[in-house]
Amino acid sequence: MRIIAGLAKGRNLLSPIGATRPTSDRAREALFSTLESEFGELTDVYFLDLYCGSGAVAAEALSRGVALVHAVDNDEKAVKISRENLELFEKITGSGTWQVFSSNVQRFLERKYSVSYDIVFIDPPYELDNSSVEKVLILLQPHIKPSTIVAVERDAKSTAFQWPTYLLPLKERAYGHAVIYYGVPAQNG
Repeated sequence: MRIIAGLAKGRNLLSPIGATRPTSDRAREALFSTLESEFGELTDVYFLDLYCGSGAVAAEALSRGVALVHAVDNDEKAVKISRENLELFEKITGSGTWQVFSSNVQRFLERKYSVSYDIVFIDPPYELDNSSVEKVLILLQPHIKPSTIVAVERDAKSTAFQWPTYLLPLKERAYGHAVIYYGVPAQNG
């Protein structure tokens, strides 16, 4: 697994064994292509990576110039690897700031933070049921801006989840065994 583009292009990333299912290089490349087509440059963007696993998506975001990344996972092995992967950016001039939170995603979203995110990437375990994904999307509402893009990765074989009423589906794209669903706030759609 490697960083695809930006400040740390080509750098290898660590991956926890068995604990997570990292987003494939192909899906990460497509995700960021879509995000860059919506936002242009990603500078000054605040990025939230829920169920961050190895931190590969968070690392890709930092490499592409986002200002702030918050990464959240409750698996201690994944949190450790994610921190190690993101520490790479402490040595790269011009990269944004980051923080990895060791927390259950729902508990993290129930906290009152003053940060609102421009991009939210949600990549729960494929076996997590749709009702749990939908609950996370509801809890996400106070943490987004009117122009936020929410991207949710799911198994291509699973049934689609329901977007909450405050989010409208924008598009969905399949990448091998994964589908990424994109949504935007209703007032933006």
